[in-house]
Amino acid sequence: MDRTSRDIRQQIKKGITLLREGGIVAYPTDTVYGLGACANLPQAVKRIYEVKERPQNIPFPVLVANRQQITMLAASVPPLATVLIDKFLPGALTIVLLKSDSAPDAVTGGGRTIAIRIPAHPVPIALIEGLEAPLVGTSANLSGHPSPLTAGEVHSQLGKKVDLIIDGGRCPGGEESTVVDVTGETPLILREGAITRDELEKIWKDLPSMKEAA
Repeated sequence: MDRTSRDIRQQIKKGITLLREGGIVAYPTDTVYGLGACANLPQAVKRIYEVKERPQNIPFPVLVANRQQITMLAASVPPLATVLIDKFLPGALTIVLLKSDSAPDAVTGGGRTIAIRIPAHPVPIALIEGLEAPLVGTSANLSGHPSPLTAGEVHSQLGKKVDLIIDGGRCPGGEESTVVDVTGETPLILREGAITRDELEKIWKDLPSMKEAA
């Protein structure tokens, strides 16, 4: 193991400890830097709202490590969601599903849905696996400001308001995830990001249910 890898592993280990204790940690992903807390700890999630200066009725997306965790957080996974998961996850797609009873209320803004993504980056996956819980996956910025692509950019916006910034270099994607709501009869793109509308429509336009809806 080289020095860089050893340093990252030490940062991840420290991050897991902080998250378990209710801390908040900024970390690199395949899209932009994320700001995380254990989704099961309401006070930790509240801190992220405060640090980002974000209204508490706006839900946070969560990151998970695998498909099994998606099924635990969602009341159901409709066929279209399964297709999108197969095609784009792990990756830059956030899927909005109806939440299950076990989904943490702290991240849903009091709503009936939950936004979930599996990142294609080893750092958040290691944090989630070590934490054994979903990780808040919001961008590590002040609300309304640009999403950071480096640890330095995180520090310039949030400074010492976070307990740890894991420096994993520049994020490879550079663009936020695309958000798709699949809770209704037809999918709704809430935010077009790294995955384009054209890419999504090529997937679902050939599905029988989409043809019937059209």
